[in-house]
Amino acid sequence: MTDTSSPPTDQLAAATLDDEVPKAQFSDRVPIRSIISRSDGGSGLAGRKARVGGWVKTGRKADKDAFAFLEINDGSCAGNLQVIVEASLGELGQLVPTGTCVVVDGHLKLPPAGTKQKIELRADKVLHVGPVDPAKYPLPKMRLTLEFLRDFVHLRSRTNTISAVARIRNALAYATHTFFNKEGFLYVHTPIVTTSDCEGAGEMFQVTTLLSEAERLEKELSQNPPPTEADVEAARFVVQGKGDVVAQLKAAKATKPEIGAAVDELKKAKESLAKVEERSKLKPGIPKKDDGKVDYGKDFFARQAFLTVSGQLQVESYVCALSSVYTFGPTFRAENSHTSRHLAEFWMVEPELAFAELKDDMNCAEAYVKFMCQWLLDNCLEDMEFMADKFDKGCIDRLKLVAFSPFIRVSYTEAVEILEDAVKNGKKFENEVKWGIDLASEHERFLTEVKFQKPVIVYNYPKEIKAFYMRLNDDLKTVAAMDVLVPKVGELIGGSQREERYDVIESRIKEMGLPLEPYEWYLDLRRYGTVKHAGFGLGFERMILFATGLENIRDVIPFPRYPGRADL
Repeated sequence: MTDTSSPPTDQLAAATLDDEVPKAQFSDRVPIRSIISRSDGGSGLAGRKARVGGWVKTGRKADKDAFAFLEINDGSCAGNLQVIVEASLGELGQLVPTGTCVVVDGHLKLPPAGTKQKIELRADKVLHVGPVDPAKYPLPKMRLTLEFLRDFVHLRSRTNTISAVARIRNALAYATHTFFNKEGFLYVHTPIVTTSDCEGAGEMFQVTTLLSEAERLEKELSQNPPPTEADVEAARFVVQGKGDVVAQLKAAKATKPEIGAAVDELKKAKESLAKVEERSKLKPGIPKKDDGKVDYGKDFFARQAFLTVSGQLQVESYVCALSSVYTFGPTFRAENSHTSRHLAEFWMVEPELAFAELKDDMNCAEAYVKFMCQWLLDNCLEDMEFMADKFDKGCIDRLKLVAFSPFIRVSYTEAVEILEDAVKNGKKFENEVKWGIDLASEHERFLTEVKFQKPVIVYNYPKEIKAFYMRLNDDLKTVAAMDVLVPKVGELIGGSQREERYDVIESRIKEMGLPLEPYEWYLDLRRYGTVKHAGFGLGFERMILFATGLENIRDVIPFPRYPGRADL
């Protein structure tokens, strides 16, 4: 008779203990996160087999070089997994240097009582070693400044700080797409190369092939000089001669094949003349018009083109058809600034809402910022705790403040009055306070950090300090613009209700001294089926600065570009 009873508990346990911890779906190893980020710290996996890979954070030999302790990290989480490797498995001297890459098979074991970690791996086999020469490795096992790490952007992601920032950045990007998709927005890819200056500031990187073409032509002409006038005359003489032959054959009533052959010769001579004449006109240097200005008609796009400073104008063309859209991508500004708040390349999140006014825009911006803060608290707390421990003790409290506090809303005029009162009461600002100024960072931070101690939305700014596309208010002095101010960074979001009235936006473009021609397509959106709409832009790196508490924007983007630096 077959025994259908369950096997003894100890047999089940033994079978389970020998099971491997599941590997990553697309990688031949177990992510360290799936071991140590469990609620039990990984202790429930004791006895299971696992293959792990990562880079050594710290390593040391012990017990007279009988074995080595390795703290390895694979970037999947902030924490490290301790791996114990016996000398019989490999050359320990190759394994312990910081930066070494290792892949090992082993068994997960409970560490001795009283140790910090909840689980460790005892290696059974070393499968791979990516060695490091400690004398040459530029990131030694010591506290390195963020400024120092900017010289090694290709390696700095191996440090605890930059890897934590990378995970926080990823979480915020994921939260962004989650929020807008949840709210019914469509993600639109706007162009990097543009012919429009959204900001009207003129600080744009130009995209051109004229320089490279000029260099190529100069090299070609030096190796193969252009035809002289004598060469052109000689080619013309050949054409004339071939033409005379055709005329003579026709006059002599020659056969069709004879005439046809002569005509073919004439065509070849004319083609050769055209090439000679064209090459004779080639001149080294940038092509110029008769008035001496650069001839952009000869450029790649047949007109001036730039790297975009914003995808807003282009995404507006889609909001006027799809109702709720957003773009999220890199933008560029050729501002020769070396401050800790400026980059030449940075990312912007720019939603647009149709059938919406300024209050709807403010509501959307507030909800989005709150969502991102809550997302970090729910999904990235370990990295946020690292930032709180190492850089800004208040960063988690700041996220909670924004996530749970209603945003204060004040008009620009009210904000200026508050600042003026502060000055009367002894507060000193470096920048003058008066109606009509563009609020400086110190003014913004006073409002959000000192006066209200909450996020603040300032709205209805003077038209002179805002862009042409912002809707003119009935007072004809202000526009329906708004800025979201938060502690630590000041302005986080800038937005507005867009000007939907054709005659008003046309006059605003002229008023600001901008040419109409590049914006004709933008005016078409007002000519044909215009609609009230609004939108805003969030500087993604500013959001990361706000969240992490770091001071320099160059440390929150993987590959920072700023004056004098464009590594990799």
